[in-house]
Amino acid sequence: MTDRYKQFATTGLGRNIVRRLGLPAPAALRRRRPGEPDVVGPVLMGAAKHGRFGEAINRVFTASDVDMRNTDTDSDARYGVVVFDATGIRQSSELRAVYDFFHPVVRRLTGCGRVILLGTPPEHADDPREAAAQQALMGFVKSAGKEIGRGSTAQLIYVAPGAEGAVDSTLRFVASARSAYVSGQAIRVSPANVPTTTDPASPLAGQTALVTGAARGIGTVVAEILAEYGAHVVCLDIPAAGADLARVANQIGGVALQLDITGLNAPRVIADHFMTRHNGLDILVHNAGITRDKTLGRMSEQQWDSVLEVNLSSQERIDDVLLSEDVLNHQGRIVSVSSISGIAGNAGQANYATSKAGVAGRVAALAPAMSERGGTVNAVAPGFIETDMTARIPPLIRQAGRLMNSMAQGGLPIDVAETIAWLADPASAGVNGNVVRVCGQSLLGA
Repeated sequence: MTDRYKQFATTGLGRNIVRRLGLPAPAALRRRRPGEPDVVGPVLMGAAKHGRFGEAINRVFTASDVDMRNTDTDSDARYGVVVFDATGIRQSSELRAVYDFFHPVVRRLTGCGRVILLGTPPEHADDPREAAAQQALMGFVKSAGKEIGRGSTAQLIYVAPGAEGAVDSTLRFVASARSAYVSGQAIRVSPANVPTTTDPASPLAGQTALVTGAARGIGTVVAEILAEYGAHVVCLDIPAAGADLARVANQIGGVALQLDITGLNAPRVIADHFMTRHNGLDILVHNAGITRDKTLGRMSEQQWDSVLEVNLSSQERIDDVLLSEDVLNHQGRIVSVSSISGIAGNAGQANYATSKAGVAGRVAALAPAMSERGGTVNAVAPGFIETDMTARIPPLIRQAGRLMNSMAQGGLPIDVAETIAWLADPASAGVNGNVVRVCGQSLLGA
């Protein structure tokens, strides 16, 4: 799983050669580390006239204990975060305010800096002019994410009217080291009742979580991160992975549940486990997935059926039982793992892409019902993530996968896990029905 190109490109000689040849230049991404601040300032805040988020922005960054500035008075100042409230923009001519704010400071963004816009969802605009102006922000963010480089990211948070009090967790996430491999995204926040988090370091304290496919890879790291944030984690995987599963569960102080989720009785076993041994379930992470790659003309029925069964159909059956019998508690969270393949497609993965696109579709369809329960359902869509599975890809194809994004490198399992933990946070009650790509702003399907 070693990215030899990244290792070379970050040496003195490598940087010089990469610059001279115009090659992609991967940066060392800043990820969350114990003892280091999640948000690195200074933070520069700006707003269009009549913006809605001055109070929320001040609240979030004041709590993060960083240097907060409302004006750029020092032409030599460098910023870790630049955030602009664009909710007051009502027509295209007013988009000039975005240029006027970012143009003088974007080249003074620190390495691994953050560009953040807050906007109003176009569907909530008062008229077509406002809708067009707010939709235009997406083009700005996607372009900025591809320009700023040096491990920096750009995000757009669309906040519905009335959801001003539900934006804090999302604003903290996109401004922090936790979102290292998330860029070029439009995240939607809806009105919600957001509980008060007593301990920001342990936002999942008192929560019970289930992570499927937890014995290895991304699933293992998801289980570790949820436990680190305070959740009691039940780790599920097939019996053949029992030894690895037990090791993971023991390491995080969780419970191992050996089960084939494609079994018709699997939903019943899961429901009975959480009703008899726990006080229901608070967080359900559908991570288990398989690939059986073949071009469509060479793909067998078994290769098609097995991928759809594990990656999509089993999730539907499990959700049906856990929701209909209220095993998933009120205000519960469902987070599914989709894929960039489900967004852009991929040659030789018609079965896999179909299943992962179906996961995204299920999230959208289930979101209203989850909202009625006070809960949420979302998905993450990883791009090229450095795992044992991607390590088996032929070297040239593997390296191409690493470079086909704005970060010019592969992501790590912790990038997916941190995004899932944010979506599982009780404070993220307003984030519902989203598919968030964890792909370094992939050039495919972008």
